[in-house]
Amino acid sequence: MPDGQDSLDDTDGATDFAEFESRQASVPISSHGERLDRTLALVVPEFSRSYLQQLIASNAVLHNGLAQTKSSTRVKAGDTLSIELKPTPQSQAFKPEAMALDVLFEDDFLRIVNKPAGLVVHPAPGNWSGTLLNGLLARDVQASNLPRAGIVHRLDKDTSGLMVVARTRQTMDQLVSMIAARTVSRQYIALAHGAWQGAKKRHVELPIGRDVRNRLRMAVVDLTKHAGKAAVTDVTLLETGAAFCLVQCKLHTGRTHQIRVHMSALGHPLVSDASYGGASAGGLQRQALHAWRLAFEHPVTHAPLVFQSALPPDMQSAITDLGLRYNPNELT
Repeated sequence: MPDGQDSLDDTDGATDFAEFESRQASVPISSHGERLDRTLALVVPEFSRSYLQQLIASNAVLHNGLAQTKSSTRVKAGDTLSIELKPTPQSQAFKPEAMALDVLFEDDFLRIVNKPAGLVVHPAPGNWSGTLLNGLLARDVQASNLPRAGIVHRLDKDTSGLMVVARTRQTMDQLVSMIAARTVSRQYIALAHGAWQGAKKRHVELPIGRDVRNRLRMAVVDLTKHAGKAAVTDVTLLETGAAFCLVQCKLHTGRTHQIRVHMSALGHPLVSDASYGGASAGGLQRQALHAWRLAFEHPVTHAPLVFQSALPPDMQSAITDLGLRYNPNELT
């Protein structure tokens, strides 16, 4: 999935309290020595454990009269618990928010969205609102009946370009299976540091996992020593100069930050991608990555679908400023 997809658990819980409600309980003998969040899930079973963990983190749970912010805290039989049931940012995140969306195609089963750079795909810490998911919920009443509003793959916040979104559960399941089976073709344009050397085309097979030194990053990993998954990208040179190159990337897998990690591993980090060694250049304020082509067989009608998205002005300008040439007619 995108240039990167992680799993997302939709959050249920209290979202419509007219005012805060408090609950009091004593820890039963059966929960002696248990984690606080698991104990709460027993004493207020109508709410999800995820929501209860949010309450703990927001100082809404008192343990023996003291605010407790760690879900892993162990409790004892007879301990007193006081829970203030209230909306949390995460529990309110999955709400409709009207926004302008660039929809290139739409039928009863799916839609194709051209995502601008800067738009977060789904709610997460730091971005509980204003996401593509919120916009989809406002645009389509059917979206509220689907996990993640029908989103089946993702693009990073600062990556622009094409995404397919399901409108029915059957279509969603089929698209997920198609992506896993690698029958959805996803191609990107990337502007990177360094003069290209060697073969014009490179087939990159380097497994990707969490960076052991920085958990906020991904990295190429040795699967015999660290957790990770196989990742495959085809990279084709479009244009090179003395200090920068323009390439086309085709995903065969969809690991988090896959293109960014693979290009960095090749010695060609993306322009303005500080997380993976790319310095700012060409006036770009985000990583130079655009999902320009999406092609697959319609999961219901079986008609061949091919969509293309023109390179955004900021990337076009950067390519010119850095002395390179971009000719969309040379894309394959």
